[in-house]
Amino acid sequence: MLIALFGIILGVIVGLYIPVTFSLSYSTYMSVAILACMDSVFGGVRSSLENKFNSGIFISGFIGNAILAALLAYIGDKLGVPLYYAAIFAFGIRLFNNFAIIRRFFFNKQHLNN
Repeated sequence: MLIALFGIILGVIVGLYIPVTFSLSYSTYMSVAILACMDSVFGGVRSSLENKFNSGIFISGFIGNAILAALLAYIGDKLGVPLYYAAIFAFGIRLFNNFAIIRRFFFNKQHLNN
């Protein structure tokens, strides 16, 4: 857990001091890929709290979900159909569902300690 916290802090510091910009044409792909990565992170936190975390599944899901979401947005862009809405819908629902489960875990744990 300490290594993960160190990685997050290091990532934020690097992100603040090395600004990376993308052109407007890639904004849809990047936003969907970031949403997919956030879904994987929240899923990893949830599985860690449930003592079911597997780093191989997490890393493959993190990279695979981002690539799949960006690819779906790209294919939709080439077809002229906004397919990225499907990725936004799917990952958005999973993201909020995982957040709700994480929140309940901490509130139930706090309630049991009182």
